[in-house]
Amino acid sequence: MDLNTVLDVRDARRPEPWRPGDAWLGGGTYLFSEPQPHLRRLVDLSRMGWEPIRARPDGSVEIAATCTIAQLSRFGRTLDATAAPLVEQCCRAFLASFKIWNMATVGGNLCNALPAGPMISLTAALDGECLLQAQDGSTRRVKAAAFVTGAGRKDLAVSELLRSVTLPARSLRCRTAFRQASLYGLGRSAALVIGTLDPLDASLAVTITAATVRPFRLWFSLPPGREALRGAIAAAAGDRDWFDDIHGLPEWRRHMAFHLAEQVRHELTRDGVR
Repeated sequence: MDLNTVLDVRDARRPEPWRPGDAWLGGGTYLFSEPQPHLRRLVDLSRMGWEPIRARPDGSVEIAATCTIAQLSRFGRTLDATAAPLVEQCCRAFLASFKIWNMATVGGNLCNALPAGPMISLTAALDGECLLQAQDGSTRRVKAAAFVTGAGRKDLAVSELLRSVTLPARSLRCRTAFRQASLYGLGRSAALVIGTLDPLDASLAVTITAATVRPFRLWFSLPPGREALRGAIAAAAGDRDWFDDIHGLPEWRRHMAFHLAEQVRHELTRDGVR
């Protein structure tokens, strides 16, 4: 897609005042996928030199917003952590072409805030924390599960950028279970449910994405029973929270979320942990 309204592309390393019509450019896979008639200037982040992924001494992992899905996938396959398989499962949930796989970024997927964004699923399920940076250099942090506030909406001020997402060490030590549903064999996720069981205190978190307009991360001090889990989901996600598009009706998405959540709960607790 030609962005024929864009008049300039500037290097993000040279700070300039933000103005209407500006947009951050990461991998560009969304920006160049459809018309963007409101854009006048792109601010290119590709030369910022941010390290794609950094394993910290405390065991946490910081993922730069400019880290590509291909880079994250390669890192996940070498990560020595119980939750490592979940990284690859979420990367593969893209069902992306070779070009998208190597150009799309973690930050772009989060900032697009599409319900089916698998990086939203991954970072919310692992209790990730987003580092946001304003034009004046000031920063703030927000949980990944709270960063996306609706379909296409996120907690990001004008000119503010997503710098990185940090996955805590404790989450990376959790056992995980992954379930995904689509109307088509190779279709966009219509429901994606992830469970994480903490080995330290046996707490369970169940995260629902794709079926809902925003992530819902439900935490239980001890794994609930079937009906308790179903009740918690029903209480958290109201009628307007279930997404509706050509990839699935809200009623079907809701049904699949309940069904997949129960599968996740059973997988993580069938060994007697209750």
